Amino acid sequence: MRTSPLVITAFLFCACNNAETKQEVKNDSTPLTTTVSETHNMLTEAEKAEGWQLLFDGATLNGWHVFNKKSDGSAWKVEDGCLHLDPKEKKDWQTVGGGDLMNENEFESFHLKLQWKIDTGGNSGILLYSQEDPKYEHSWHTGLELQVLDNERHGDRVNPKHRAGDLYDLVSASPETVKPALEWNQVEIKCEKGKLEEWLNGTKVLEITLWDDNFKKLVAGSKFKDMKDFATFTKGRIGVQDHGDKVWYRDIKIRKL
Repeated sequence: MRTSPLVITAFLFCACNNAETKQEVKNDSTPLTTTVSETHNMLTEAEKAEGWQLLFDGATLNGWHVFNKKSDGSAWKVEDGCLHLDPKEKKDWQTVGGGDLMNENEFESFHLKLQWKIDTGGNSGILLYSQEDPKYEHSWHTGLELQVLDNERHGDRVNPKHRAGDLYDLVSASPETVKPALEWNQVEIKCEKGKLEEWLNGTKVLEITLWDDNFKKLVAGSKFKDMKDFATFTKGRIGVQDHGDKVWYRDIKIRKL
């Protein structure tokens, strides 16, 4: 069947208008965005002005060592700008080649920010106020721990004070804002004049006064009740826990208060 030139012209005109309409809808629904490369382990000019300092430079283990030792251990590595525990480099569950990794500085009142990512079924922790002394076998004999955990798979998920963000065995974090295993979580911890506050992924999840009578009752009802020096120090080291599972940390920065 032959088609007249008039019909063809009309068809092309409508087709062009339809194509333009579809393009306009696409542009409206998917606005242009500028992709900016994400940078880590760096301080902004504003952070520098506020007195923040990096505890991890993203390239070396400078400033870090295994608890009660001078070395950093073969299991702790820098991987893709992250402080990473590689359990296959260890000869036992925790100590040979690994162990809790401590920062060389001691802090009293501070604001700490970092990001963490835990392996599937994994467990780790952020340690506060730990004391290094041969009489203490582990960092958690004196220091507090904020739990790092895969809440979906690790066995500790059934204990309401052993989940991600919890002040381990003492206080539950609420609400639950942790992300699934192998996804990055952002945490902020503020300790000032005995007041401990924690934000996980932008939401405040924990607040408690340390060292008062109520806190002492919590310790007395915990697994730490027989450790006479547990959580009694108001100044100490910050660390990350080796619990035998893969874990990654980055953007570790602190500001003294």
